[in-house]
Amino acid sequence: MVTSPITSASPTALEAELLRLAGSVPDPELPVLTLEDLGVVRAVRVRSADSVEVELTPTYTGCPAIEAMSADIERVLREHGMREVSVHTVLTPAWSTDDISTEGRRKLHEFGIAPPRASRAPGPVPLALGPTRTTHTGVGTSQPHPEPVRCPHCGSAGTELLSRFSSTACKALRRCLSCREPFDHFKEL
Repeated sequence: MVTSPITSASPTALEAELLRLAGSVPDPELPVLTLEDLGVVRAVRVRSADSVEVELTPTYTGCPAIEAMSADIERVLREHGMREVSVHTVLTPAWSTDDISTEGRRKLHEFGIAPPRASRAPGPVPLALGPTRTTHTGVGTSQPHPEPVRCPHCGSAGTELLSRFSSTACKALRRCLSCREPFDHFKEL
C-alpha cells in the first residue's frame, strides 16, 4: 500500500524508542545491515497507547524484501507492547544510497561488499549503456563515475564489472584485477 508521508510534530520519546526498535531489524537480503543502517525506516508515529504507524521506503520500487521488512517491523513492535502496527510504504522522497549510514558502509566493507561510492550531485542519476565488462583502473575510465569501485579485500582501485546484477538487484558483481577475488558492489542510486 502506497501512502503519502505521515505528518506530525517532532517525535515523542516513545516514538523515538519505537523508531530505534524498528531500525534495529536486520535487512532480510543483507543481514549484516539493520534497517537503520540502510536508511529505509523514515518515521514512526504513535496513534494511541498501543497503536503505531511506520513509514518504510524501499531501496527501489518493486523491492521484494519490503514485505519481509514490514513483517519483521510489525513483529518487533508487537513484542514491545504495540497491539496494532501499520507499516506504510512511502515512495517520496525516494531512497538513495546516500541514505546508507557511515556505520552501514563500514559494515558492508567488512562483510566483503564494496559500499556505494559517494554521491555525485543531487538530481537524476546519469545512465551510460555500454559493454557488460568494463574496468576501472583510475586512469582512462569507461565508467561515468569519477571514483573507482575499490576492492573490499585488498583496497585496489583496479576492478572489473562482471555482471550488472549480483545476488540482489541492488548489487553488481565485480572482480579485483590485483587479488583476483570476486565481490559484490552495492550500486549507487
